[in-house]
Amino acid sequence: MTVDLAPVTARLEALPVSIRSAADALAMAALSPATLRAYRSDWSAFSAWCAAQGVQPIPAQVDAVAGYVAARMAEGKKAATISRAVAAISCAHEVAGLDGFGQSRRVRDALKGMRRTIGTAPTKKAPATADRLGLMLSACGNDLAGLRNRALLALGFAGALRRSELVALTVEDIQSVEGGAVVTIRRSKTDQDGEGQTIGILNGSRLRPLDALHAWCEAAGITSGPIFRSINRGGAVGASLSDRAAADIVKAAAERAGLDASAFAGHSLRSGFITSGAEAGHDAIRIAEVSRHKNLEVLRGYVQRANLLKDHAGASFM
Repeated sequence: MTVDLAPVTARLEALPVSIRSAADALAMAALSPATLRAYRSDWSAFSAWCAAQGVQPIPAQVDAVAGYVAARMAEGKKAATISRAVAAISCAHEVAGLDGFGQSRRVRDALKGMRRTIGTAPTKKAPATADRLGLMLSACGNDLAGLRNRALLALGFAGALRRSELVALTVEDIQSVEGGAVVTIRRSKTDQDGEGQTIGILNGSRLRPLDALHAWCEAAGITSGPIFRSINRGGAVGASLSDRAAADIVKAAAERAGLDASAFAGHSLRSGFITSGAEAGHDAIRIAEVSRHKNLEVLRGYVQRANLLKDHAGASFM
């Protein structure tokens, strides 16, 4: 039986603009802020490409989207970047009340061919393991910026925090307890609904992240609100850092420590804790208590890489 959707479509189109705008806003709110930023950038790039080709970006033709995939490949873009761009284009069409491209055979084949041609293995950044982090912390100065950077690096490592989680922390999120602190992460990549996640942070005897945090907050006069903030040329403490700024701090610290800065990124703090835990012999479940991985298979990948040469099959005869 064929269902006539025309009456339903007509009623939707008859809704007041304010209601339809609110519905669009709710649909967009389902995406994380980072995804929204990426989608906006992807849509701008696609629109500019369409203008250069003399075609319209919306409604876009299927061949135009497939051609855009090929153009991005020619520019050397990664598979994940190109796939996200197509998702952004599709999302823009759906929000505008048009069909997306998720079911388009032409676009799906273009993406499939792209993945087979350039591969999908991500470029892994170097983990800031405990030993490397120790070098990075030692290279931080004792001025205001140095105190902030030391606290950011040490706390990011100790909590296996993503850079977005790290810069979103507030003073109110950290509660001191005997032997360490309890940290509440209000929202994360795996908690888009904002239910909150709680982890324990040890101060330890080597890296001392809580000592570094206390030193920074005391020097900057931070008693509430965002912990990690910008510092202007005059030494005044400003607004909360962006996640990009956090990544830049990691790379700069690596360079000061004599490491290859290009090999490190914001994620290096998180992967560094996980890798260090695996190298120390802790199993994936205990590491996940800090890293909050919901998919242990992803976490086991870190553990396996850290242990590739331990108890190697060739140890007895190589």
